[in-house]
Amino acid sequence: MHTRDVVLRGGDRPIEAYLAEPEGEGRHPGIIVVHEIWGLDDHIRDVARRFADQGFVALAPDLYTGPWREAMRRDRIMAGMQFLRQAPPEIQRDPSSMGALIDERPAEEAAALRTLMRVMTPGQRRSFAQDLKGVFALLAGLKTVDPSRISCLGFCMGGGITAQFATLEPGLSRAVIFYGENPPLDKVGDIRADVLGIYGGDDQRITETVPAFAAAMAKAGRPFTYHVYSGAPHAFFNDTREATYRPEAAKDAMRRVLEFLG
Repeated sequence: MHTRDVVLRGGDRPIEAYLAEPEGEGRHPGIIVVHEIWGLDDHIRDVARRFADQGFVALAPDLYTGPWREAMRRDRIMAGMQFLRQAPPEIQRDPSSMGALIDERPAEEAAALRTLMRVMTPGQRRSFAQDLKGVFALLAGLKTVDPSRISCLGFCMGGGITAQFATLEPGLSRAVIFYGENPPLDKVGDIRADVLGIYGGDDQRITETVPAFAAAMAKAGRPFTYHVYSGAPHAFFNDTREATYRPEAAKDAMRRVLEFLG
């Protein structure tokens, strides 16, 4: 395969991305691979190469291109998530109280925490989904890609962004959500892509919301298939995270995805 870094236009900003293309003449299906909260790391690049190995032109954008990158360093994300988890539940549920708690931290730490909180908001994730329109346009314009067969797949945060993107891009052929949050249910009628959901049985915060998404998709007459892996936690597909990786579930999930994408 051929791999290279590219820069594209996403909304009103440039976005760096990793492109993996298979050998062979003619047009191939395209796939957008959307990263977890950790950003465009080696794992996501590896996933893009796995799809190129299967005959897809895979494009993995770095949604943290630009000012986001410093605040969303892995060490800061980990420290920020630990801080948020340690906050009392009543504070976690109250944005103003959480904001006041963050204001008590040193200035640099507080700024990183505010950025992390912003990334977690539905509004910002919808903005990231808007950025994917530029990613889609780049893929559709490549001579090696069949523009009628472009899919989007995302993990965790990227799964939720993929779900949102499906409500925004009528040209999307397939969408695959790996343990990501539902899109706004009042936007489900805008989805034109077939959708596959992959979830972990132990990831209750995400998985318990899926029936509502399924009901909304059924009401809108949109195809939605999903599978829940019993005993699997959040992020079970990520083979760089020993604590949560479940190889059997991950292997079977990839099989389901490839069958779904055809």
